[in-house]
Amino acid sequence: MDRENRAGERGVETLRNGNAAAERREEEGARTESDRDADTERRISISFCGGAPFLWRAGDIKRAREEDGVVGALVGCLARQPRQNVQLGRPLEVLQEEACLLLERRRAAAAAAVQHKDNQKNEESRLKAVQVYQARLERSYEEQCHLALEDKKAVLQRVMNEEQNDHSGNGGTEQAVRERLSSLEKNFCFPRSAMAVQLCTARAGFGHCPEEFSFLATDWPMPRDERSETRFRVYRDLRRKGFYLTSAGKFGGDYLVYPGDPLRFHSHFIALCLSMDEQSPLCDILTIARLGSNVKKTVLLCSPRDLSDGEVEGEVVYSSLQWSGMV
Repeated sequence: MDRENRAGERGVETLRNGNAAAERREEEGARTESDRDADTERRISISFCGGAPFLWRAGDIKRAREEDGVVGALVGCLARQPRQNVQLGRPLEVLQEEACLLLERRRAAAAAAVQHKDNQKNEESRLKAVQVYQARLERSYEEQCHLALEDKKAVLQRVMNEEQNDHSGNGGTEQAVRERLSSLEKNFCFPRSAMAVQLCTARAGFGHCPEEFSFLATDWPMPRDERSETRFRVYRDLRRKGFYLTSAGKFGGDYLVYPGDPLRFHSHFIALCLSMDEQSPLCDILTIARLGSNVKKTVLLCSPRDLSDGEVEGEVVYSSLQWSGMV
């Protein structure tokens, strides 16, 4: 009898342990799925237009600059000042190398692929959001109707008070205003075309069909030739050293290199990306060195090492040029 009781107790204990293990596995699976969803939400969404990468959301622009050193250039017009190009707004156009570095660090994803996945997964929640938005619009219309009616009444009341204070004896006008004021609430109609609508663009997505989503998602800015690979390796190495980089097209180089955020520092170097076996004419070297001297910057010749050399330190070889005059 004691043996049977002990066997029964062991069976109950085994069952409890199995249930506890199953609960732990379920909790770990739920935690893993939630972490995966949170990681997807934290990723920066990159949109493409003509092969150029853009950041549209203000939160993505801020995180990319603060956490990854992505500077880019604002190319959009301001909504309140569209006819000027002195102050620009979103989107932020980033360099191909900046987008590639975000992809390599798993910090970004193509907006088309992310949105297409979200559309398939959250169609029901999207419909509920549309219903909530339409209900909010209807409440906003009723509030604006009430405000417009009160404003109209205030105007007529002010006119009537002015007529009462005027002692010229024009009682017909005052009576007409009084009758219009009394019938205003019944006959007033606020047109929907005059309604003010707030456009919430922070989470707005692009309305592409699935075929367009898949087409746009394939155009990711990956290095496709030796020149692009050289530029990307130089950019990645300089970013690892803590420098900020922007385009240096107007200075005849590939990158302008800043010791800190470009909003606080001037650039110190003009980076020119060259492969190890690339030959450059002497006149081109003298030209870029003279240009760097005129703008008070040091020219850097940046050449990535061959991956087959097995070098451990120094992925990129840097040579500085400074103009010292003709001999």
